[in-house]
Amino acid sequence: MRSSLTACYLLTRHQEMMNALANGSWLTAERMRAAAVISGAVTILLLLFLFLTASGTVDAYGRPLGTDFSNVWTAGSMAREGAAASAWDWPSHLAVQQQVHGRSDIPFYGWHYPPPFLLLAAALAFLPYKISLIAWQATTLATAASILWRILPSRRALLLGLTAPVVFVCLGHGHNGFLTASLLGGGLLLLERRPILAGLLLGCLVYKPQFALFIPPLLLACRNWRAIAGAAASTGCLIALTFAFWGWPVWQAFLDSLPLTRTVIIEQGATGWEKIQSPFAMIRMWHGSVAAAYAVQAGFAFASVLLTLLASRGRDPSARNAAATATAMLSTPYVLDYDFVVLGLGAAFLVADGMKRGFLSWEKSLLALVWFAPLVARQLAEITLLPLGQLSAVIVLALAVRRSILLDEVLPAAFRSWPFRRSRERFGQ
Repeated sequence: MRSSLTACYLLTRHQEMMNALANGSWLTAERMRAAAVISGAVTILLLLFLFLTASGTVDAYGRPLGTDFSNVWTAGSMAREGAAASAWDWPSHLAVQQQVHGRSDIPFYGWHYPPPFLLLAAALAFLPYKISLIAWQATTLATAASILWRILPSRRALLLGLTAPVVFVCLGHGHNGFLTASLLGGGLLLLERRPILAGLLLGCLVYKPQFALFIPPLLLACRNWRAIAGAAASTGCLIALTFAFWGWPVWQAFLDSLPLTRTVIIEQGATGWEKIQSPFAMIRMWHGSVAAAYAVQAGFAFASVLLTLLASRGRDPSARNAAATATAMLSTPYVLDYDFVVLGLGAAFLVADGMKRGFLSWEKSLLALVWFAPLVARQLAEITLLPLGQLSAVIVLALAVRRSILLDEVLPAAFRSWPFRRSRERFGQ
């Protein structure tokens, strides 16, 4: 009798837990605020530790402050000193990095970007290294936060955005994830209302083109000719500026560096498979061949672009925008965990749509997982070989497409028979 009562109690508790996960009732305002405060406090303390224990521009672990920012500032200083093309030559770049940081044992952070990014790098190099790093991260983070506010004008959403674990990952690496998120998120947000400005922003992604491969087919599918014109204008302008400042040699140096970058950085995973959160890296991490990895990557890219085009047929652009951010993460073989700032804006698009039209079952809980995932994605991949970061992108894409199918009816009724339950509760209430 007692065992039967215990079994009934456990079954009831399990059902209650599953219901709470499905409708998101466990995600209260108090819990979200507590998670944000803890995450934000840890971020501030760890960044203060890195700066206060640093010796010059090198932290206590022998790495440049801002790690990846080292290659940006170094390339910019080389460009200012008349050696722009040498930024893509690894031995030359390393030698200058060692001079910048005053250490011969400094880790090498290579410069693999197209020449348009050298324009910004050269501007940043006018400031001393640490001041430039702080200004760079503060400015781009503030810009990304302003885009988040325009997507979801909520103080709670802004708090969660600024304290998200991926923000710490990006800040710790001095990376350009905030800039990429601002350009892509801002371009998608403005696509209907101010298409020329949207195109100008999207065209600036020429500085990191692996995240813009899906944009031409998306703009063509939307028949947004003004956005296409804007994107062509900003891309052409940035390219023209590189020729005006440095001529063809920087482009020749960039093109000459691509085979080595592809072999060492992408195919051999010199960065570390646990850091690279792409389908390609997943197969390589599981000891698959390079050919198999490229095949899987191509499949993910093709499928994600098609699903984004499907989502673009909906009445509300929020689902399309969320799908586009996920596609940016899934369509390239080289995407690192700090790039997932972009996916944070994708989650914001979904929350904004949920606030307007109601949340579907499991959405809140899955979006909470997307918020949390960058905190452990790298470590989890290293220990268990499970690509949680990549799964986060798949989740955002799946949620976006599901909203398009069930709420916007972008497919015939026969394809809309999935069971779902909509929660009318507002986010966090």
